[in-house]
Amino acid sequence: MSDDTVLMYADTVRSPDLRYLIPHAVADPFLYIEHDGSRHVVVRSLELERMAAVPGLQPHAEEAFGLDELHGQGVPSAEIPRRVALNACRQLGVASASVPPDFPLGLADFLRGHGVELRVDDVAFTARRRVKTPTQIEGIRRAQRGAEAAVDAITALLAAAETRGQAVVLDGEPLTCELLKAAAREAFAAAGVSADEFIVAHGYQTCVGHHMGSGEILAGEPITVDLWPRDEATGCFTDMTRTYVVGDAPEELRTYHRLCAEALERSLAAIRPGALARDVHGAACAVFEAAGYPTQRTKRPGEVLLDGFFHSLGHGVGLEVHEAPGLAQNDEVLVEGDVLAVEPGCYRQGFGGARLEDLVIVTADGYDLVTDYRYELTPAP
Repeated sequence: MSDDTVLMYADTVRSPDLRYLIPHAVADPFLYIEHDGSRHVVVRSLELERMAAVPGLQPHAEEAFGLDELHGQGVPSAEIPRRVALNACRQLGVASASVPPDFPLGLADFLRGHGVELRVDDVAFTARRRVKTPTQIEGIRRAQRGAEAAVDAITALLAAAETRGQAVVLDGEPLTCELLKAAAREAFAAAGVSADEFIVAHGYQTCVGHHMGSGEILAGEPITVDLWPRDEATGCFTDMTRTYVVGDAPEELRTYHRLCAEALERSLAAIRPGALARDVHGAACAVFEAAGYPTQRTKRPGEVLLDGFFHSLGHGVGLEVHEAPGLAQNDEVLVEGDVLAVEPGCYRQGFGGARLEDLVIVTADGYDLVTDYRYELTPAP
């Protein structure tokens, strides 16, 4: 941090910065302070016991900083948390602090108006979450096993389906994205993970950004299964993608799938501490470019690319499904402990495409592959 003192005011359900430091799910916002080598939280009395269990954390009840007196003075309810925070800063000796970019504006204005200097330091707050704790790594691995269980459930249905002309049927009924998603949700629940949204898309939908997918699946068209469930115990995510087809796969789809597999292999081989994101991304781009497809590396400035390998190679994963670093045409440097989703893809608008995505942890001499799942285009029974 550019300042040894850190101030946050958030809850641990919606704030990944605070959940990184506090392992408990707390739905109501509270004050967090790092100052003079100590870590403090100012919370409601009902949270004191759980906060006391966090190593190195000093919990304080809001009453210690004038909560009851402020109520007695008739201070408006909306202003009381701000005055409690100001009192805490004064008693703990906080005159200036670094804050994350989503620090509440109303509280920031109030504290600044009463002499507390605040500086937004988004780079430092992002950097501190790059290397995960052992508990978070365990959560990421659980989330990944849950994702794989869901893909198992989906591929079992795909393998059991039959083609009748262009239709794909299961037990006499059309096979739909909705049915596959229902099977995935059951697998998520059994594995202790959850997901508000995820992709099971087919046909042209597979190259329309983050189209979540809907409708009846047809024979010979691409099916994208892109899952990012969250481990319920730690709040950590994973991210994985596989592409399938029921019936005979068109040669175009086979080509896309083969190129994705090669690009994934090449880009994974480039991952190590100190590697530049643009070089890892470039390893994948080279595969598609050699086959005659456009990439983010070859497009003209200002051009909106919709075909070929039109997106970045991937991103960090942790308490958010999209975190730093971004694997694109940038000079971000990979560090040991980064958790990366690597997802090359190739597409044609109106037809669809293929994408493969694995999760890795950057190690001292390369990477550890978290994903443990086969790549075949035709789902196995």
